[in-house]
Amino acid sequence: MTAAKGTTLIFAVTILILCCTCTNANEKQPGKVNFREKEKQVLDQILGPGRYDARIRPSGVNGTDGPAIVRVNMFVRSIATISDIKMEYSVQLTFREQWLDERLKFNDFGGKIKYLTLTEANRVWMPDLFFSNEKEGHFHNIIMPNVYIRIFPYGSVLYSIRISLTLSCPMNLKLYPLDRQICSLRMASYGWTTDDLVFLWKDGDPVQVVKNLHLPRFTLEKFLTDYCNSKTNTGEYSCLKVDLLFKREFSYYLIQIYIPCCMLVIVSWVSFWLDQGAVPARVSLGVTTLLTMATQTSGINASLPPVSYTKAIDVWTGVCLTFVFGALLEFALVNYASRSDMHRENMKKQRRQQYESEHALEFEFQPLVRHPGDPMAIEKLRPCEIHVPAKRENCCRTWLSKFPTRSKRIDVISRITFPLVFALFNLVYWSTYLFRNEGEET
Repeated sequence: MTAAKGTTLIFAVTILILCCTCTNANEKQPGKVNFREKEKQVLDQILGPGRYDARIRPSGVNGTDGPAIVRVNMFVRSIATISDIKMEYSVQLTFREQWLDERLKFNDFGGKIKYLTLTEANRVWMPDLFFSNEKEGHFHNIIMPNVYIRIFPYGSVLYSIRISLTLSCPMNLKLYPLDRQICSLRMASYGWTTDDLVFLWKDGDPVQVVKNLHLPRFTLEKFLTDYCNSKTNTGEYSCLKVDLLFKREFSYYLIQIYIPCCMLVIVSWVSFWLDQGAVPARVSLGVTTLLTMATQTSGINASLPPVSYTKAIDVWTGVCLTFVFGALLEFALVNYASRSDMHRENMKKQRRQQYESEHALEFEFQPLVRHPGDPMAIEKLRPCEIHVPAKRENCCRTWLSKFPTRSKRIDVISRITFPLVFALFNLVYWSTYLFRNEGEET
């Protein structure tokens, strides 16, 4: 009985020793260490109470008292709208800032902890950057706030956030719709001067744009990064800017504005080929084209801001409206000339009838006997011969002589004059504005 108890005790002690040995062996294996728990310990160590003050800015380069250097880069995800009326554009981007804060250095346990991640920006010092030309803006919080802060072992801090902004974009619309617009994105420090904080573009590729960026009426040709430091009464502040060069897509305006206006002008010329007596047809055609052209012009102006200068589209619509109005006035002139021709024709008939009646009376009272020896009677019977020098024929006058009435001549001249003048206007218009556009781009 005693021997059995001793054997059981020895067996239990042996199992206990084996368990302890296995536990110690597992703890000594480096692959089984929970480094997420180590991250918590590191965060408590560097951000614990009394260890880090987020109100104090980091030191300068190499721990000096110089300004803190913040390097900025961004990724443009989309450009939603570019409004000509409000002179603004909307953009969604991933914005990143990176700086060195030596107070946040930590042990990376032989490279096992690449970086620490935070989602609360108030835990560390943050640059007071703001967008100086911003009208509206908001963060993205679905499903979680789209923001993170990464702290690297050597004290570098990376701040990344996804934001949507509506920014002002003052436009010069003198060449509209053959224009190019430059819209800027400006970022500056609000409270820290350049003695304490300096923004720099990140080396390499500071601005990236999503591939296949599609805009309904514009094309993003290129973008440029630059600096825009500003001096005020309170000091000099660091500033960065991105200039986005947009080219307006002309094909839309060619189809929606220019071709319809040309068609309206050409339709107004149909009146020149109608009979001058077709008053209802010619009046209705002229008034309809004039009202349609006026409606087209007002619709174009409704989509643009009321600027004080003349735009390229104003010149086009104004000249087209003048041609349509001129065609209507031409019919008024033709109508007046037609009535004048009728009045002149009636007067000629009356004079002819009066002349014929007077000569008929003279013939009745003329003596029928002629004295054979009367020389005056023989001279009176001879026809008068008048020698008129031959005039050089003018081709235009000869061609116009085929149309006896003035009203018909006005119509014929208008058929040629209106298209020629309109073609000359097109030549001058397109050469002027296309060359100006290329010159301003250069």
